[in-house]
Amino acid sequence: MPPLNPLTALSPLDGRYASKVDALRPIFSEYGLMHRRVQVEIAWLVALSNEAGIAELPPFAAAARAGLQKIADDFSIADAQRIKDIEATTNHDVKAVEYFIKERIGDDPALKQAKEFVHFACTSEDINNLAYALMLRDARDTVLLPELDKTIANLRDLAHANASLPMLSRTHGQTASPTTLGKELANVVARLQRQRAQLAAIAIPGKINGAVGNFNAHAIAYPEIDWHTFSQRFVESLGLQWQAYTTQIEPHDGIAEFCDAQRRIDTILIDLARDVWGYVSLGYFRQKLKAGEVGSSTMPHKVNPIDFENAEGNFGVANALFGHFSEKLPISRWQRDLTDSTVLRALGEAFGHALIGFASLEKGLGKLEVNAERIAADLDHAWEVLAEAIQTVMRRHGLPEPYEQLKALTRGKGITRETLQHFIESLELPAADKQRLLVLAPATYTGLAESLATDI
Repeated sequence: MPPLNPLTALSPLDGRYASKVDALRPIFSEYGLMHRRVQVEIAWLVALSNEAGIAELPPFAAAARAGLQKIADDFSIADAQRIKDIEATTNHDVKAVEYFIKERIGDDPALKQAKEFVHFACTSEDINNLAYALMLRDARDTVLLPELDKTIANLRDLAHANASLPMLSRTHGQTASPTTLGKELANVVARLQRQRAQLAAIAIPGKINGAVGNFNAHAIAYPEIDWHTFSQRFVESLGLQWQAYTTQIEPHDGIAEFCDAQRRIDTILIDLARDVWGYVSLGYFRQKLKAGEVGSSTMPHKVNPIDFENAEGNFGVANALFGHFSEKLPISRWQRDLTDSTVLRALGEAFGHALIGFASLEKGLGKLEVNAERIAADLDHAWEVLAEAIQTVMRRHGLPEPYEQLKALTRGKGITRETLQHFIESLELPAADKQRLLVLAPATYTGLAESLATDI
């Protein structure tokens, strides 16, 4: 077997698409998980020393505290490998982190007395849940939201640029009241803005309360300390929401909420990708050509909408995983089972496929050129869509059976401008309203679409 490289990687995230997910590697890799475990362990040790009032663990001097913080801040690949080496003996990943920190403290006289307070009163899940919470927060704030903001901004620019470009609507695949291209893009912007606000507002919970959530070990060792309050203060110091009631594990409802929010964003973008794919097929968009690219291995003329197809596929894979996370992770037998452990390790895969989806969508949007002539030609062959306008004005003035008259005139029939104008001339309408209908065309029957597009 050849050595591991992008060509031999089992997952496309580490193979074909490796360069597109680099931003996630420091977060969701095993290195990233170890790094955040070390951060939590160090922060807990410092909090015990500085804030708990433990006689056997007096407050660290500034230099000692800085030395501990350096272990977390300077965590390297070599450090991660050392933890893996220790784990080969312990067969326990979190215990290996504890031993690594004790090893790094060594015989430092300023820290020597603190060694046995590393991982004090903690179960592995106390460290893990906080590490994963930090990973999710970092992924959201440094990767996902910036990517989403970029997509929203690009779509808003397209909406504004095409706010006044009339376009035929299609409901149920049939011709319908005209809109503008910009308004249809503005619809997506509005949906994404709503979901962005919800994703950004999700509080990511964490807990640190011992083996089954009751502070058993804490209370037996130091009954005089208000561990309940101390735990809350510590979790909130990490920028997380304190979870007061748990079994051994934090119940993962917050992760489920996070995954569901991201899944809704991905679903909206799948909807967009499919619609743009359809408009490319109709000829409403052309795609910019790139020298040397091939659309089909046998049909030289083809310029396929592959970026939108790739985005749809990757968002779909991401959502399959997000769906599993939100359904599985909140479920654990009695006070704890280990099924969440292996599932949580796959979080990065879902975010990786979502990130590839964003990249492909952005690439596809950047290649689009509006074919205004093709859009106008479709409108000019759809005079039947004005039936709505005519029958609505007829209703205003009390003419008999307006809907039924227009249904008989237009339904399933080829309608021309002349046909409609002849019908309008026959109506007993006020002169001003009749004239408005006579000069109306599919391209001018767009309601408030332009202002809606520019207001977003």
